[in-house]
Amino acid sequence: MERSTEFLSGIDMVVGPRGHRRWPDAVKAQIVAETLVEGATVGAVAQRYDMRANHLSEWRRMAREGKLVLPAVTDEPSFAALIVREDVEAAPEPARPSPLELICGSVTVRLDAGTSAARIAEIARALNAPS
Repeated sequence: MERSTEFLSGIDMVVGPRGHRRWPDAVKAQIVAETLVEGATVGAVAQRYDMRANHLSEWRRMAREGKLVLPAVTDEPSFAALIVREDVEAAPEPARPSPLELICGSVTVRLDAGTSAARIAEIARALNAPS
């Protein structure tokens, strides 16, 4: 499969005398941003720009370290509208939870539903402790 680099002509890329390309930071950032799109792979994006994937991975590292500034996200977050209504009845008071029961053999311990988990664990350990 032959690669075409004609579409790169619109980019301000500089090709040196030995054929090495110099990419402006803005172009690097745009190419890195393309790798962050869901479903995109570094290899596919690198192939699209006729470059090595490890070179593009290096640019991604630079972006993570703050050495390459990526373009701003164009999709601004949006918020849902908040509608406050006073004509709605208040929700009924939730039912009080039933008391807890710990049963160990012939011993039953009833605890208030508000008993802390740490206290329940202490009691359970005491009930299961060897006599």
